[in-house]
Amino acid sequence: MIRFTPGNTIELLRSGGEFFPALTAAIDVAAREIWLETYIFADDYAGRGVADALVRAAQRGVAVRVLVDGWGAKLYLTKALERTLRTGGVQLLKYRPEVAPWQFRSHRLRRMHRKLAHVDREVAFVGGINLIDDMNTPNQKPPRLDFAVRVRGPLLGPIVQSMQRLWALVELVQLERSEVPLFPDPVAVPPEGRQTAKFVVRDNLRYRRHIERAYLAAIRTAKQEIIIANAYFFPGVRFRHALIAAAQRGVKVTLLLQGRVEYRLLHYASRALYGQLLAAGVEIAEYHRSFLHAKVAVVDDHWATVGSSNIDPYSLLMAREANIFVRDAHFADQLRIELLRMIDTGTRYVERERWTGRSPLAKAVTWVAYGMVRVLMGVMGYGGEDWFPKRKR
Repeated sequence: MIRFTPGNTIELLRSGGEFFPALTAAIDVAAREIWLETYIFADDYAGRGVADALVRAAQRGVAVRVLVDGWGAKLYLTKALERTLRTGGVQLLKYRPEVAPWQFRSHRLRRMHRKLAHVDREVAFVGGINLIDDMNTPNQKPPRLDFAVRVRGPLLGPIVQSMQRLWALVELVQLERSEVPLFPDPVAVPPEGRQTAKFVVRDNLRYRRHIERAYLAAIRTAKQEIIIANAYFFPGVRFRHALIAAAQRGVKVTLLLQGRVEYRLLHYASRALYGQLLAAGVEIAEYHRSFLHAKVAVVDDHWATVGSSNIDPYSLLMAREANIFVRDAHFADQLRIELLRMIDTGTRYVERERWTGRSPLAKAVTWVAYGMVRVLMGVMGYGGEDWFPKRKR
């Protein structure tokens, strides 16, 4: 069982404008080691800024290890940027680099989607922000919205241990000699604050359902309010039933979801769930001002989470993910204020009457997309009854 740990300082970072300066500042004062994991490491203004800081650290003798996902690297990590890192002394590994579109295998969807970093075992960063410019999205003027946290205190222990283990595992699979133990010793970090939190990962071995279970525990005990902001929202049956049950017992449940179309199939398929949720009293606000990449939530006045995990089959069934769960009134209030501001300034609520009164064509598009996702998940061997229950006859 993963327990909450007291004695931490956890600071909310809003999008790249706060995250990148904080990360590069920590890198620039590193004395011993830097570990970084990211799904995307782009060759743009933001990515180059972090890369330059990593190279500066390596050249002054700091051990720098960077783990990127093979698919994310194929799309964004240019040969020039990779060469800059390697020639600058950065140790670079790719998670599952065997990406061949003409040789599809379902296991290749098991990507490394975590966004983590730690410096000298003194400060860590956890969240959903890739190393890519917030403006690096087609046809977008306002920046992409996302969150991360800066962590100090005992919570660094499991973060450091998790990053060591994954690095060693990747080296083992790729038949490389490793100086990092596959089963690292626990890391003790002294208290540095008053906030209580836990670090939770999702993988395909020991921690398959841990992030989902942490969400469900908070939703099932909520008494007043639930706000979930999620870029790709396609929850399974248990998650949907938990939200519906909360709304029906009087909890105000608000979903802040992506309003702009990024991935068409998932966008329209997820909207097939709207009717059931709206009928139960769940409020749905679609964010249209810019692209929403957040993966955060607040429950009542004391519980919050920030991380890389979306609430969809990819994150909850296939990818490696990492979230911080915080029990602290001040942190929860900070995040809640940000989410309410986003709702007030950039969303349109989905009204139940207008939703049920959509045209037959709009309804058909939604259910065709839902059916296609269901078939694809079945072909890949994921989901099953938990995501797509059989209809009662």
